[in-house]
Amino acid sequence: MGSTPERGAAQQEGREGVGAFARIGTQLADWSQKWFPDAFVFALGGTVIVFVAGLVAGVGTRNLIQYFGDGFWGLIPFTMQMTMIIIGGYVVATSPPVFKLIQALAKIPRTPRGAVAFTAFFSMVTSLVSWGFGLIFAGVLAREVVRNVRGVDYRALGSAAYVGEGSVWALGLSSSAALVMATPGSIPAALLKISGVIPLKQTIYTWQSATMAAILMIACVAVAYFSTPAFSTKDAESFGVTEGLELKKLEERKTPAEWLEYAPVLSIAVGVLGLAYMTHVLAVKGPFAALDLNTYNFSFLMIGMLLHWRPRSFVRAVNDAIPAVSGVLIQFPFYGGIFGIITFSALSARLAHFFVNYSTTGSYPVLVALYSAFLGMFVPSGGSKWIIEAPYILQAAKDLHVNLGWVVQIYNTAEALPNLINPFWMLPLLGLLKVKARDLIGYGLLYLIVNSALAFFFLWFFARTFAYVAPVIP
Repeated sequence: MGSTPERGAAQQEGREGVGAFARIGTQLADWSQKWFPDAFVFALGGTVIVFVAGLVAGVGTRNLIQYFGDGFWGLIPFTMQMTMIIIGGYVVATSPPVFKLIQALAKIPRTPRGAVAFTAFFSMVTSLVSWGFGLIFAGVLAREVVRNVRGVDYRALGSAAYVGEGSVWALGLSSSAALVMATPGSIPAALLKISGVIPLKQTIYTWQSATMAAILMIACVAVAYFSTPAFSTKDAESFGVTEGLELKKLEERKTPAEWLEYAPVLSIAVGVLGLAYMTHVLAVKGPFAALDLNTYNFSFLMIGMLLHWRPRSFVRAVNDAIPAVSGVLIQFPFYGGIFGIITFSALSARLAHFFVNYSTTGSYPVLVALYSAFLGMFVPSGGSKWIIEAPYILQAAKDLHVNLGWVVQIYNTAEALPNLINPFWMLPLLGLLKVKARDLIGYGLLYLIVNSALAFFFLWFFARTFAYVAPVIP
């Protein structure tokens, strides 16, 4: 990657070919590298804001403290489910067969702009399957792309690898809010009395949701292509990344006791058993009802076990995934505290009253989208934030006769937007790319501006195609 006459000529050509959109991208990237804080700051800030809001609403200090503590551990089952999504996605994405597929894909793009657009496309496609899988898949793809394409702006490439988390993931199969509402055991009792169970055929399996995802994907690929310089000196080498990602080879077996750790027989037996169970569940419940958080995580672990083939390889992949879940483990309890303050106090009822008083059936989708996007800066988790919001936005939707299934998708689309500039879900990716969150957020701002304009319009537009369906309360 050293300096050569060809490299100098390419740099000059790149500078001459940079358009206004690409200049904006690089300027925003330079700005964000100086000014954006750590993700945990947003969680603490959200806690303080909600506490102060409770005081303003007239809730006593002692009660607010009690509600915060009572709710702090209230999301433990859900925290475990989110942790397993990351681990399952990591295990599958770093399995030998999938890694070989990524290496083959990385040889397709030939130019810096094409490489960034290509990475953005696969970031979104894989995130529709699983946000945990998509995040790792795109990160590994980005590391492999820089082996084959020189002069790629590494900040633009990293943002492209992350764009699935800020655009379409929540419209896909791992949508936390949609899966929670389709899983009776995951819905808090207070929320279940408001909405009942909302099956996936009313949320992510609607044609409106699929069309929304397609629109955002096309927009993001276009932003990725046109915002990337034709050649950049801010390449992987400038960040100390001089080679692709190598999967570690299994060490040699040293003792007879390790035989079963290297033999695939147990992995095959248990993996086939697990897939047989999933086949049974699909046959009994059908494809729409069978998918929930538990069956989703179960499937990924079984597939990961089979793809890794040997128990030792599978366990090592799980161990490598653990650092990626640290943010979830430490921040979700604070989101539980926020949930406790809102739901146990009068704040939930007052927020529902606000939505009803200051919106109509027509304007409600836009108001919810704006609110969900704003709150996402402080609670950057689709699932835990949904637990916080759902009681009052679904109650308001019932009062205004807005389709509850589409309200879930309004939330899903809007809450993903701030992920583009909130560093929380970047954590697993940052280690893979060897960058800091502030290196990626500048380009993320461009995606945010474009996606927000499209999302707010189409969320309002598609809401007009739904009829209100009264929930069935168990």
